[in-house]
Amino acid sequence: MADFSLEDIKTLRERLGTGMVDTKNALVEAGGDLEKATELLRLKGAKGNAKRADRSTSEGVVAAKAGDGSATMIELACETDFVAKGDKFIALSERVLDAVAAAGAKTVEEALAADLGGKTVAAAIDEEAAVIGEKFELRRVAVVEAESFEIYLHKTSKDLPPQIGVVLGYSGDNAEVARGIAQHISFANPAVLSREDVPEADVENERRIVEEISRGEGKPEAALPKIIEGRLGAYYKQVALLEQDYARDNKVTIAKVAQDAGITLTGFARFKVGA
Repeated sequence: MADFSLEDIKTLRERLGTGMVDTKNALVEAGGDLEKATELLRLKGAKGNAKRADRSTSEGVVAAKAGDGSATMIELACETDFVAKGDKFIALSERVLDAVAAAGAKTVEEALAADLGGKTVAAAIDEEAAVIGEKFELRRVAVVEAESFEIYLHKTSKDLPPQIGVVLGYSGDNAEVARGIAQHISFANPAVLSREDVPEADVENERRIVEEISRGEGKPEAALPKIIEGRLGAYYKQVALLEQDYARDNKVTIAKVAQDAGITLTGFARFKVGA
């Protein structure tokens, strides 16, 4: 019988978060050596990572923080809501966010290569995944540059960490209105800031569709240009933040709300876990 105590099992489980049976078996195999048992458990977890590579990650957390002149947001994904709401996973997301922001990473590739305590973010994520036994994935990274920021993190369930995150960049000093607009973004899910930001190919495709619909409805030829522009306006309201009717008062647009508050919206990012 290997020489180890219940205290050794407890120490190892607290260190790695492993199950009782796996921990005990590792200590038996390691002859009671804590460091060797730790290595065995990590190797076992690393092999499990490869097997989990094709699994889906539909749960997770969105985390964000603002710095000097820029704000960073990440989506860290996992397989189950049980893991997503766990302290270890949430703590990992915070460490990853800090490392990504410190590195100024703007893409997932740059973020995974960032330093986190002497190892890469990718390695840190893999190690935690090996210990917990699920596939983890840094799915998205966004950086918004601006004078001021409003960060809104929304919980879709009280039992889960934030599932929707918004970073709104703006200039001006009305933080209350900026927060209201950030909350609007979380609900309305605009794709771009203004109609000028909509790709021309998307506009032309929408124009073609509404023209076909209008002709199919037998609209008069002379009236078609006005009808098409009107329907394009409705399309812009769907995709462009400044064109949208404010969720708190649908009689005014976001552009008007911002103007009246003396703020200028300069950019935003919105993530939803799994979307």
